[in-house]
Amino acid sequence: MTFSLWNIAAGSPFLDALAARWLRLHGQDALAEGLILLPTRRAARGLSEAFLRATDGRPLILPRIAAIGAPDEAPLALGAGALALPPAMPEAERLATLSRLIIALEEASGTARPGLDATWRLARELASLMDEAARAEIALSAALAASVPEELAAHWQKTLTFLAIATDQWPRIMEEFGLIDAVGRQVQLLHAQAEAWAGIPPSHPVWIAGLTASRPSLAHIARVVAQLPQGAVIFQGLDQAMPEEVWRLLTPGHPQAGMQRLLAGIGARREEVQPFPAEPVPHGREALLARALLPAEALSHWREPATLDIAGLYRLSAADQQQEALAIATILRDTLETPAARAVLITPDRVLAARVAAELGRFGIIADDSAGEPLIETPGATLLRLAARAVADRLAPVSLLALLKHPMTAVGLAPASCRAAARALERHCLRGPRPSAGLQGLRQAVAMAREEPPASVPDLLDRLEAALLPLLRVADGTILQSPATLFDALVETAEALAATAEDAGAERLWSGEEGEALATALAELRPALAPLPETRPAVLPGLLDAVLEGRVVRSRRAIRGAADGIEMHPRILIWGLVEARLQSADVVVLGGLVEGIWPPAPDPGPWLSRRMRAEAGLPSPEEEIGQAAHDFLGSACAGATVILSAPRRLGGAPAVPARWLKRLEAMLAGQGLSLPGHPALAWAAAIDQPASPPAPARPPVPRPALALRPRRLSITEIETWLADPYAIYARHVLRLKELDPLDQATDAADYGRLVHAGVQHFLSEAGAEWRPDAPRRLRIAMERALGEARLRPALANWWRPRLLRIADWIAEVEAARRAGLSLRAIGTEVAGKWQLSAPGGPFLLTGRADRIERRADGSLTLIDYKTGTVPQKSRVKDGHAPQLPLEAAMAAAGGFGDDYMGPTVEMAYWRLRGGADPGEVITPIEDTDEIAALVAQSETALRALIAGFDNIGKPYLARPHPGRAARDSAYGRLARMAEWAGAGEDS
Repeated sequence: MTFSLWNIAAGSPFLDALAARWLRLHGQDALAEGLILLPTRRAARGLSEAFLRATDGRPLILPRIAAIGAPDEAPLALGAGALALPPAMPEAERLATLSRLIIALEEASGTARPGLDATWRLARELASLMDEAARAEIALSAALAASVPEELAAHWQKTLTFLAIATDQWPRIMEEFGLIDAVGRQVQLLHAQAEAWAGIPPSHPVWIAGLTASRPSLAHIARVVAQLPQGAVIFQGLDQAMPEEVWRLLTPGHPQAGMQRLLAGIGARREEVQPFPAEPVPHGREALLARALLPAEALSHWREPATLDIAGLYRLSAADQQQEALAIATILRDTLETPAARAVLITPDRVLAARVAAELGRFGIIADDSAGEPLIETPGATLLRLAARAVADRLAPVSLLALLKHPMTAVGLAPASCRAAARALERHCLRGPRPSAGLQGLRQAVAMAREEPPASVPDLLDRLEAALLPLLRVADGTILQSPATLFDALVETAEALAATAEDAGAERLWSGEEGEALATALAELRPALAPLPETRPAVLPGLLDAVLEGRVVRSRRAIRGAADGIEMHPRILIWGLVEARLQSADVVVLGGLVEGIWPPAPDPGPWLSRRMRAEAGLPSPEEEIGQAAHDFLGSACAGATVILSAPRRLGGAPAVPARWLKRLEAMLAGQGLSLPGHPALAWAAAIDQPASPPAPARPPVPRPALALRPRRLSITEIETWLADPYAIYARHVLRLKELDPLDQATDAADYGRLVHAGVQHFLSEAGAEWRPDAPRRLRIAMERALGEARLRPALANWWRPRLLRIADWIAEVEAARRAGLSLRAIGTEVAGKWQLSAPGGPFLLTGRADRIERRADGSLTLIDYKTGTVPQKSRVKDGHAPQLPLEAAMAAAGGFGDDYMGPTVEMAYWRLRGGADPGEVITPIEDTDEIAALVAQSETALRALIAGFDNIGKPYLARPHPGRAARDSAYGRLARMAEWAGAGEDS
């Protein structure tokens, strides 16, 4: 048996060699009479371009060029039996049907039903397993029946039972629908074509080129084509120099393993493959890499003398993925300095590809990314996802603002007006603790805002309610809904959200390539969802993500910057591994050569263990590594200059370079060689550096004019003034105030306000009088404070026991205190002010005392409630925590009014936690003489502090005393404290 088998060396331009050979054999007159089958559509487009290059762009009629990986009946000469094949079931309908099967099986087994989003993903995994079996032409049900459940773990036994039921039911379902799986149909088409050609050989040439994987259907059609009178099968990169004893040792993870299996499927031997006439390879890189990637059993060949050609091969070892992306972008940009040269990044890492594309933007370059854009990340899909998430989160601040600030959201307004109204809503109502749920909670937040929001805010809420109404109607979490109903409501809501004053929402949402692709996907999905069981509305965001996963759109949206002179560059390309097969460029960068990415981690999938896969006859997971290895070897030979890139860290953790890279470096090291480093890392390091060395900046030393310096501060701000003068400068001179965070966690400060409010309610009513029912009234006061706070029910229930324990503790302490004291009055939350003379003019000190007690002899007790940290006694004594001493000084000067004017004889902190130890009395100073001295010392220090800053030469430094704590960390960030920490005198 004679086969027409050929091989093009890995270093030769594969598609150019095909085009040149075809033209030499058949001439331009017979071009339309032939057929060339290639593995991918990208390779088919590349071959068309190769024909144009071969004829210098002259018009010509091309042969039929098709992708064998997704065959279409149109270019093939199928027999009548093949044309009678049932149509393929749409993918969305197949996944929906499998989801119903999974749900039914879960219910029959009595286990809890997973969410529909999880079920859909499980169905996709099951469909993937079924497709894998179809490609391998294995009857999955019979293969699984051969397994021995008794020898497997319990969960694998359950999986086998599940799969056996599913595989038994699925053929009956297909027969009932009159359909067939798409992959099974593809396999049957290939076999039908092979049989048709074997029966009646075509009168025109037929070539199959670039096959690297071995599947029965591919091997069948390749065997038939190789025996046709005008047929040929052309391999790429078949290693014909490898010794036969090494060839027999190949494992599934070797780059030649796929072609070894393909040759076996054809029934041919390696020596029957002839060299394809092509341009000579300009380098010996294929031999170098083949030697490096020898099987482990053949590594003794490394000791044999050999000439190792590393010319044009470079190593890029970036610190992390960001530096790697910038360095690769500079390599691609540098290639443009060579006329007509093309540069390409080849990587399976979509994160790296996106980073490189972004970095190319700084050069005004938009790269042609062959992998396209995930449909789930397009503007329309993002709007749908954000709308679903916002309603599921009951319009929580973060989800709501993400929706309102989406570029397509307009709710009937001009997009800019919608965005401005959203920012006003954010500033006035959404910063700080989360409002109550839903639109009612948002309107309540508007009504309770500190400052009245502009009229655009209520109008925005009205428009938002109208837009969200279709989804809100069906989003009641207590009522199960059909998934189709949920999707219909979501689409209607998205169209209403996208509407502007001029354009209908549907026109904006479904426009462009990405809009059309999204509309097509949802149109295919809608009938498939109808039979699915009703589900909770909360599953909608996850279900939407699940059904859109894996879909890709080739969008021109990226080049809409053409008005700015930016267009997709014809010589800068980004390819995935599939797209890169058979193609070449002048400069090739292999990015992301890290274990787990390239090669991928072998994964047997969730359904079958390795042993079960082997027993079923399914391909080994390591075959995927073998294909990735072949892609690595082919890509590394696809250009005159090749850069092998692997970052040292990935996602914050050390990265392990790809096994092939380590093999290559180890082999070279044994010969005293190493790959030269590419200078792109130096380019990346220098690209953002200024032309001249930067002059070091000094820390901020603000010295505002005296008229701008504050003449009024509160007692609590005096501690900040002592520890961090810059915070006082930023707040009172620059008038800067940090915005509250979105969805602010309710922290100790909120808890402290509750405690203060509860005690104030009680003392305002009871005063100095102590009644027998005081403990009960204290509890009522705490409940009143809790009710006034309007907290979320869960948080109120969390804090209520603490507040009641504090009430009981205060009642016990109060009863003991008042038994030994004669109190005339108790003031709570007493406001005071004290005007002091200073060199720069009068200075007003304000304050609010938590509690002041006036005894019968006119002396005072000051009590401060603390729900958090209590100042250390040493800090009180040395003046670093001056709150209580300054309150005492203010009281002595009459700052709290005549009723609370007098000497302070007692100062205490009441630490009110509400935990196992609900409260504690802490007295920093016991002796009354010491208190009097401390009060006088605090007044003197305050006057000195004021006088010091009345000198315009005195700067407001950021935390000049590192040992002192500062309350306002936000101003420390503003002063960029981290930059000056440890900088020394030269900074």
